[in-house]
Amino acid sequence: MKRRDFLKNAALAGVASMLSFDSWGKAVASGSVAVEQAPDLVAVMGGEPDEMLKKALEALGGIGNFVKKGQTIAIKPNIGWDKSPELAANTNPVLIGALVKMCYNAGAKEVQVFDHTCNTWNSCYTNSGIEKAVKAAGGKMLPAHEETYYKDVNLPQGIRLKSAKIHEAIIGCDAWINVPVLKNHGGAKLTCAMKNYMGIVWDRRYFHSNDLAQCIADSCTYSKKPALNIVDAYRVMKTNGPQGKSLNDIATLKTLIASTDIVAVDTAALKFFNQVVTLPMSEVGYLSGGQKHKLGTTDIDKLNIKRIKM
Repeated sequence: MKRRDFLKNAALAGVASMLSFDSWGKAVASGSVAVEQAPDLVAVMGGEPDEMLKKALEALGGIGNFVKKGQTIAIKPNIGWDKSPELAANTNPVLIGALVKMCYNAGAKEVQVFDHTCNTWNSCYTNSGIEKAVKAAGGKMLPAHEETYYKDVNLPQGIRLKSAKIHEAIIGCDAWINVPVLKNHGGAKLTCAMKNYMGIVWDRRYFHSNDLAQCIADSCTYSKKPALNIVDAYRVMKTNGPQGKSLNDIATLKTLIASTDIVAVDTAALKFFNQVVTLPMSEVGYLSGGQKHKLGTTDIDKLNIKRIKM
């Protein structure tokens, strides 16, 4: 697709500003030695969720780099709200269904999907469209609404959060994939990959009363890190997050960002978000907290980034 056609289509979809990720980091240039190496981060723009996922994983060396034959895989989307897909409160169901299929194609024994929801769990699972998509792909939806599903873990690197109860799917899986939706959040300012950890823990009330940003960063020090972080920015809630109020809160940006570096992927997502709504990095405190914990980098200008426009 030509650039002028992409921008025209973006405008028709309700995007007010010109969207670009051309200024992010150090490009992986065609014909260079770096092309033979997997990039640090991949950003895909202009396609449908399943198409962009395929392109991103191809650029990262294939799903087999993250999912091995015979493994049990956990996928953690946002499914926190009893909202339909077009309201972008939850991760896009098409993306999750496609990821489940790809995990099975890579030889996964079982693919489990869950979230510790804010609204009634079975309504969130159903009305988000995620349960239907997961089951159609052969995956399994797990409940997460009772404390018995969570196990105590220590977080020795934590500053505010020294321990937490983590969902048994994360503890027991061979690998897990973190798939947040990018959106505005009243408390944390931005929901993305690090914030998505709040859906794998039981007591989130503690976070809100004990330095939310630091607790988010601390939770990400849990020893079993995601094999991959995939940010859904197909539809983005630019205001009134995390639930949203109407379609006026939503911008259709048709973008996906993926990286093994959880701090970098959130930093890139914030830079992209800033083309729609201005949000200084200093207000997203868990990013600096994650870098201090050495979980990744906010200095994405030093990374090799593969950009794909469909």
